[in-house]
Amino acid sequence: MRLAPTLLPAAIAALCLAAQPAPAVAEDGDGAGGGETCTGHPGAVRLYVNVQNVRSSHGLVAITLYADDSHKFLAHRGSLYVGRVPAHQGTTRVCIWVPKPGIWAIVAYHDENGNRKFDRNMFGMPKEGAGFSNNPSTFLGLPAFHNVRFPVRAPQSEIAIRLRYP
Repeated sequence: MRLAPTLLPAAIAALCLAAQPAPAVAEDGDGAGGGETCTGHPGAVRLYVNVQNVRSSHGLVAITLYADDSHKFLAHRGSLYVGRVPAHQGTTRVCIWVPKPGIWAIVAYHDENGNRKFDRNMFGMPKEGAGFSNNPSTFLGLPAFHNVRFPVRAPQSEIAIRLRYP
C-alpha cells in the first residue's frame, strides 16, 4: 500500500517514534570483522549497512532494525533497536548485530544536528535525509513493507541504503 504525499510527514514521525534506545556498542571479538565495532546486542550475525549519499560529516547516522512483521514496521515501539554512529560525508559504514539469519528491514536517517530525532519543518516535511533497505521509491510516500524486506545470512551480510534529502 502506498501512502499519499500528505501522509509522508506523519509516517516519518511514526518511524521516529518507533525507535527504541540504542543498546551498547559491542566490540567484534572473533577478529573476523577486523576489530570493527557493531551496534546492538552481540550475536553470531553481523550486518554491514553502507549508508550512501550522506550530505555531511555533521551529526549521526541512525539505523533502525525491524523484524519480518509488517504490523510492526514503522509502528510505535515496532523496531528491535536503533544503532547510531558518527556521520561521514559520502558513505557511512555501520555494522549492526542481527539476532539471527532471516528476513529483516532497515530504515536509515541522517541526524545532522545529533539531537536523536528525525527533524521536520513547520509544515511537517522532513528536514533530514532518510532511506530504506532495497532503496524503494519514496516519491509518493513511504514504501510498502514487502519492498523493504531483505535476507540476512550468517555469519555476515551487507546492504547499501541511499539517503534522499528533501
